[in-house]
Amino acid sequence: MNIPDLDLPETVKQFYLNSGITTLYPPQAYAIKEGLLEGKNIVAAIPTASGKTLLAEFAMLRSIMKGGKALYIVPLRALASEKYERFRGFESITKPDGRSITAGIATGDLDSKDEYLGKYDIIVATSEKVDSLLRNRAHWLDEITAIIADEVHLIDSPDRGPTLEIVLAKLMRNHPQIVALSATIGNADEIARWLGAELVLSDWRPIDLKEGVFFGDAINFKDSQRKVKKLHSDSTLSLVADTLIEGGQCLVFESSRKNTEGLAARIGSAISSLLDTETKGELALLADSIGESSEVDTATKLARCVQNGSAFHHAGLISEQRKLIEDGFRRGTIRVITATPTLAAGLNMPARRVIIKGYKRYDSNLGMMPIPVLEYKQMAGRAGRPGLDPYGESVLAAKNYDELEELMQHYVSAGAENIWSKLGTENALRTHILSTIVTGFASSMEELLEFMGATFYSYQQEPWSLRAVIEKVIGFLVEKKMIIEKHGLFPTELGGIVSRLYIDPLSASIIIEGMEKIEKKHILFTDLTLLQLVSSTPDLRSLYLRSKDYEIFGEMVAEHNSEFVHVPKLSSSAYEWFLSDVKTACVMLDWINEVKEEDIIRKFGVGEGDIRALAENTTWLVHSMAELGKFLKMPSAKKAGELVRRLEYGASPELLELLLVKGIGRVRARKLYNAGYRDIEGLKKSEPEDVAKIVGTKTAMKVLKRIGAKIDSPEHMVNERREQNEQRSLGDFR
Repeated sequence: MNIPDLDLPETVKQFYLNSGITTLYPPQAYAIKEGLLEGKNIVAAIPTASGKTLLAEFAMLRSIMKGGKALYIVPLRALASEKYERFRGFESITKPDGRSITAGIATGDLDSKDEYLGKYDIIVATSEKVDSLLRNRAHWLDEITAIIADEVHLIDSPDRGPTLEIVLAKLMRNHPQIVALSATIGNADEIARWLGAELVLSDWRPIDLKEGVFFGDAINFKDSQRKVKKLHSDSTLSLVADTLIEGGQCLVFESSRKNTEGLAARIGSAISSLLDTETKGELALLADSIGESSEVDTATKLARCVQNGSAFHHAGLISEQRKLIEDGFRRGTIRVITATPTLAAGLNMPARRVIIKGYKRYDSNLGMMPIPVLEYKQMAGRAGRPGLDPYGESVLAAKNYDELEELMQHYVSAGAENIWSKLGTENALRTHILSTIVTGFASSMEELLEFMGATFYSYQQEPWSLRAVIEKVIGFLVEKKMIIEKHGLFPTELGGIVSRLYIDPLSASIIIEGMEKIEKKHILFTDLTLLQLVSSTPDLRSLYLRSKDYEIFGEMVAEHNSEFVHVPKLSSSAYEWFLSDVKTACVMLDWINEVKEEDIIRKFGVGEGDIRALAENTTWLVHSMAELGKFLKMPSAKKAGELVRRLEYGASPELLELLLVKGIGRVRARKLYNAGYRDIEGLKKSEPEDVAKIVGTKTAMKVLKRIGAKIDSPEHMVNERREQNEQRSLGDFR
């Protein structure tokens, strides 16, 4: 099937022809025959790189050209950014009204309607953001006529699955076209029946994927063997070097962050000699950018790896570093990435060979456990770069013959497991039942059960099995004064606020009761009091306690005992959880008191990315605390409001005005403040050369321009900076 044959407007077809796409892959043609361009719902369960995104684009563009609007739902923010960049390219397509197609992205605040998004034709958002928009009643959601659910198999995830499921159940009520995408669903037929969709099921790939197990000196496939020259004593290094010698790139999945970092360093040492001079020059520039992205040791370690052509990738890195690595790999500059499995979750990062070094994961209850087949297939599916590789290879490693046979049977020859709804628990249902009542989707038990009957859970299980859990949740919400049960189910003003704030009703209850105790007990509350209180909520995942932490934070609790709302008995099981919450709070306490990130990392055993993620989540909960406190007229609300901005920037109160200027972070703000620049007005009156000495010429120019300061002659500042750069470069040869 060819692009010119499709029932799409000429301007859309021309866009693809100009992009070099003229013919459809077999699974894409299959989806067209099943009614994709007739507005039918489609579930496409086809391998990675087989053209799932193109199906989504066809459905969205068809809908937009008919006057509709499209919503693209993704599981991760990074994936949202990737898709948004792609869809911005549709600006060259003209709609019937003469305007260009536009795309917007929504991943930010979870208590906002974001009505401005209504002006876009395509909106890319995470499922949590869409859920929040539904709770805040964004009017433009009623105009959505096409919905794409990317990575729909994540309905199986205990964390994110219930939200995606509820979002789809709510959006289905307006009868838009739904296109659900996944590479790995064991029971895709069930998902299709739930969504009232045609099923497009295929194992066709544009590049052959060979799945095998490395043992001895060969990769063993189902029907063949491939010898690998022993280039190193470590078999992983041999497999990597073998890939690079043939002109390919490599992804290596490891079970822990520590392992990814150690392996990337070893790989870098092993492959450095295989790189040409031009590549080494590009890598040196990339390494400089990574080194400048942060002042912590991890950035230095990562930059050293990148200089040698390898990199590690995990959630402990900040987003800027992850983006630099991903872009460097896509360009072919970085040859090998060692990663934790999060990289396999949807990002477009294919490589010729994927090596799954650790196929077991640590489970706090069961110890080391083999990963699910679904997770293995996600990683294996990254093998093979369309247009660049003649084939893709996925390789597991076995230590003996028995393990070789076991891996072949349990992974290589196995199909992905069925996915199951995770909606049927009290934890999952609390927040969604409240939002369903607040937004008017249900105003009685009968209507609530009817709504729940439209979920995937009810498709898989008998709907009545949810009734007992729902009744328990309703009882909790009534007790906490978030809903009223009288001749129906009705939200209170408090319930409406909790739902719009997008926090678990249990979190809201813990925060409210904590603020009430502060008032009743006349606790002289501090930043630590409020931070520990939000750390004790289910919306914030507390940090793991290392063996030495028990003593450290036990002493901390003894010293600050009077500052906590409640301290459990030392002998109780709750005390360990409490210490974990205190540790989490102390990370944020150091963050707002401007402790260097490197010191926080060493002290608490976390990564820089963890600090930023924790700060973001804590900021949100403290903001919620301030809003709830304001509504209930609690004395602690004011301090919570002040704490929000400090958490956002990681700084003391006196720096907050300087931090309003884009480009001035916590470190630069402190340097400027210590140099006598206390506010924006003081900066405006400064001499540009003096500011440049503190924060660097480039930053000084940008900052001063933003605040409207006069810059008479920046040339000599630039020359001075150039000289400094030349000196630094010369120093590299010492």
